[in-house]
Amino acid sequence: MKFLDKAKIFVKAGDGGSGSASFRREKFIEFGGPNGGDGGKGGPIIISSEKNLNTLIDFRYKQHFKSEKGEDGKSKNRTGRNGSDLILKVPVGTQIFEEDDNTLIFDFTKNGQRFVVANGGKGGLGNVRFKSSTNRAPRKTTKGRLGEEFWIWLQLKVIADIGIVGMPNAGKSSLLSAITSARPKIADYPFTTINPNLGVVLYDNKEVTLADIPGLIEGAHEGIGLGDKFLRHIERCKNILHLIDITNENLLENYSKVRKEISKYSKKIIKKREIIVFNKIDMINDEEINKKIDIFSKKIKKKIYTISALKQKGLTTIKRILIQHGF
Repeated sequence: MKFLDKAKIFVKAGDGGSGSASFRREKFIEFGGPNGGDGGKGGPIIISSEKNLNTLIDFRYKQHFKSEKGEDGKSKNRTGRNGSDLILKVPVGTQIFEEDDNTLIFDFTKNGQRFVVANGGKGGLGNVRFKSSTNRAPRKTTKGRLGEEFWIWLQLKVIADIGIVGMPNAGKSSLLSAITSARPKIADYPFTTINPNLGVVLYDNKEVTLADIPGLIEGAHEGIGLGDKFLRHIERCKNILHLIDITNENLLENYSKVRKEISKYSKKIIKKREIIVFNKIDMINDEEINKKIDIFSKKIKKKIYTISALKQKGLTTIKRILIQHGF
């Protein structure tokens, strides 16, 4: 399935039906009074969150949505039928913004949430509403009001317990595949991952959700390498797993680059708890591993975990740590 995390759509709620100008037509009653009913209300447009969806791709192929108009009023004081609701389904984690792409209207954080994004127009009044002591046969009616209409932005932010970040080709997708049932695209070149991937870690009868976002490069917070689009997907994560390729010669420099890009994008994200994991330990010997950890630890005073996602080494420990940090 193709992934799309942002879409602009036009919504037009149904107009209200017009009131009816009707009079009683009965045998032996020469001057029947007014009996025109009110118009029905226009159908609203409702957006609903669905946990089984993970993309906004449907809104790429259709951008205009219009709900049903209210039915006009009828004779015998009958109100017209209301227009049907139009329900648009979006993934949990979707946000609705005004056309300026900045003003937040609603944020779907749970499954099954519903939000009326555009209200239908109120139905017009039938002529029976205008009957008075001085006007026994009014012909006046009102038209239904127009339904709301405007452009809005839909933006998806993946909801996960832990977000996996790192430089391109650090092995994030390999790790996700090794410890969850997710099957992201994996290859030995940078930017294999171009969309966020989700997976669930199961351990000790507990589970946490992981989000693997594409690799970050210098200037990511400004959109280089589509970094700004990727970074928003870790805004909702409780904690961060920073995956580092231990075979790289510039561990501290690359670590600092990723942290710098995250910090420039969001001060809130950089304050999240960080789990540092060195990957690809199968590619160097133990002496070199210990040396690199020692040099790194002198600068970065945090616990470091080591794994080989490819060879399935150290994964049980990582699962346990992720469960601890995900709750």
